[in-house]
Amino acid sequence: MTASTRRLFGTDGIRGTANRAPMDAATALRLGQAAGRIFNRGTHRHRVVIGKDTRLSGYMLEPALTAGFIGTGMDVVLVGPLPTPAIAMLTRSLRADLGVMISASHNLFEDNGIKLFGPDGLKLSDAQEMQIEALMEGDLAAALVPPARLGRASRMEDAPGRYIEAAKQSFPRGLTLEKLRIVVDCAHGAAYKVAPTVLWELGAEVVPVGVSPDGFNINDGVGSTAPAKLAEVVRERRADLGIALDGDADRLVMVDEAGNIVDGDQILALIAGSWQAQERLRGGHVVATVMSNMGLERYLRERGVGLLRTAVGDRYVGERMREVGCNLGGEQSGHMIMTDFGTTGDGLIAALQVLAVLVEERRPASQVCRRFQPLPQKLVNVRFSGSSPLKDAAVQREIAAQEERLGERGRVLIRASGTEPVIRVMAEAEDERLVEETVASLAETIRSRAKVPA
Repeated sequence: MTASTRRLFGTDGIRGTANRAPMDAATALRLGQAAGRIFNRGTHRHRVVIGKDTRLSGYMLEPALTAGFIGTGMDVVLVGPLPTPAIAMLTRSLRADLGVMISASHNLFEDNGIKLFGPDGLKLSDAQEMQIEALMEGDLAAALVPPARLGRASRMEDAPGRYIEAAKQSFPRGLTLEKLRIVVDCAHGAAYKVAPTVLWELGAEVVPVGVSPDGFNINDGVGSTAPAKLAEVVRERRADLGIALDGDADRLVMVDEAGNIVDGDQILALIAGSWQAQERLRGGHVVATVMSNMGLERYLRERGVGLLRTAVGDRYVGERMREVGCNLGGEQSGHMIMTDFGTTGDGLIAALQVLAVLVEERRPASQVCRRFQPLPQKLVNVRFSGSSPLKDAAVQREIAAQEERLGERGRVLIRASGTEPVIRVMAEAEDERLVEETVASLAETIRSRAKVPA
């Protein structure tokens, strides 16, 4: 099996419509059995930590996964709704063999997903995921243990408190959020309790949004993918800053006191500049993806910091960071990985790094959070059915022509989505009109060569 033939795992675990394969109880059971067999190594009592967000379907997937792991002799620690970075942290803290997060991140409630973390708190590699998938396609009878060796399940009541304290420890000693009014939008998701608590205990006046999950409303008009609600509340309440997390709280978007959006590139620039001034930035580089704005690259270069780009996906950002010894990386979409504090994207801890700068500089967020002028950038999604149109000769000629047209003035990025049948067409340049024309021409060519679904 190769990465290109994988049926289950995508760029961030397994994801799909709830109660439909592969996001059904039967698949979750087999996933638990296959992963349990692989991570059931050595003679110690094996343990897996399972967390989730607030989707209704979590009640279906959690017990199915639990049954699969117990059947392979692993003890299961259930922690309930907690952010993805909390599961990564607890996996290491509890010396567990595996961590599982049940979430479809920023998707609406109809979808769900399963992310796996190794004992080091890192997302599994492509090779490990392929090994699990290969086992799932075969006979799993050998993974099942005799009755006397079955695992047990228990619930960990103090798990939220552990993460709350870890998040607070990331905020610089001697600083306080007193006199700051902060709106925090938790997307009716996994951070709906812990995020407001952390901000309040650090001294802020907290205005909570999206903290009433009902199993159906996760990411629905709220959260990092719908920041208009946050901006509205920030202006209404005359807040100093707004924080928007997604359903599993591993990504962050912010708004300043005027309601202007601060994306992941600006957040990355702010943290990088702050850490460099404190001589905390390691590796001489920051890692981002191919989607990050060229303005970020210029901002960092002017300060003697390089920008390394990876494929889209915070897992690839994390892998590159480890290769080169960097401690800061992220995505334009808001994933921020700070290895001083954790192993995966953490929206809340990233927000605390921004708030620390806000407190230290004693200036409005609109001044603190605008670190560079982004170049005009446009992204268009072209949906298709059947095989990808990117291999078509006419499409390749058009891409080459547009790249030559932009030259050193900008760039073109064409990529297939890892989660849906969509070609993402992006262009970036100093000239906004040139960007518009480039994207329009590329998208038109791709549509003409693709089988567009009805």
